Amino acid sequence: MTDRGTPVGPKDLSLEARALYGRITRGEPARPSDSVALAELREWRLVAEDPDHPGVPVALDPRDIAQRQLMAEARYLALRATRMAGIPDMADELALHWERAKGAAGAACEFLSDPATVNARIQVAVARAESEICAAQPGGPRTRDLLDMAVERDSLALERGVTMRTLYLDTVRDDDVTREWATVMTGKGYQFRTLGSPFQRCIVIDGREAFIEDYTDPDAPAHAAWHVRDRALVGFIAATFHETWRRAAPWTGQARTAGLGIGVGSGPRTTRRQRELLRDLCDGISQESTAKRLGWSHRAVVREFAKLRSLFGARSQGQLAFEWALSPERLIDDEPVIARGDVQTAA
Repeated sequence: MTDRGTPVGPKDLSLEARALYGRITRGEPARPSDSVALAELREWRLVAEDPDHPGVPVALDPRDIAQRQLMAEARYLALRATRMAGIPDMADELALHWERAKGAAGAACEFLSDPATVNARIQVAVARAESEICAAQPGGPRTRDLLDMAVERDSLALERGVTMRTLYLDTVRDDDVTREWATVMTGKGYQFRTLGSPFQRCIVIDGREAFIEDYTDPDAPAHAAWHVRDRALVGFIAATFHETWRRAAPWTGQARTAGLGIGVGSGPRTTRRQRELLRDLCDGISQESTAKRLGWSHRAVVREFAKLRSLFGARSQGQLAFEWALSPERLIDDEPVIARGDVQTAA
């Protein structure tokens, strides 16, 4: 037994002990030079003393011994596995105390003034990401060099099963390079959204560390950043990102008005009634349930959806829901439509 109460079996049986066991089974006596090998056999409990002949070892069935030893080793491995499984949780629990103590002195936030250092630190963080990488990039379209550098890094993260989300300003929908990037990476599982209103730049990895812009020194170098490890602050940054993400529009690389046919200043093309149907569609509500809730006939609902598919150039209900999610008309604030039969309502 160890000092922690964990069972530890004897060492592997030496060649000398194995040879001695063979001689004992053949009735040959042990020699004085066999004392070490004989001690091994006794430790393994492969021999016992003959009560009628003191000092003469008797061989025991090795299969029984092996079975007992296998069971002991299995118990040992199970205990070790339990201890190993608890180590990350223990580290997380203790890390909270560490970060609280160090956070007061600023050790949980490190200022990075050199852009090359910032990029290198981000590369390392992304390479060890396990679950999620969230990035908010409000600086407009990115250069081809930056995007080409990110392709291999981000593709490897996606292959590891990491969820990747990037938020851009709506202006990137007019940039050929960024549209190409979004189209390629969406095919690999990357998620993009765009937003028309301003937001703060950040990168959050696994909810454990983040990179944010510097707001402490107006004379700091361009592209300087803070590497944040404080759990409370990282949690706040992540929550801010996800709240902004929920308000943004999904994007897979289309131009700003691709597939919508909505011109600037032309006003909404959908009616209030149609928008109600589209919201139900995106919420996963069946046509039958929508018709019943609104007091319309199922045939009327089917006709409206046919008109909407034609309006958005969609070949299926799934594509219609996707196009509606990209449409600025989804932001129109309508009062809920009350049941009114099949009468067409104003937009």
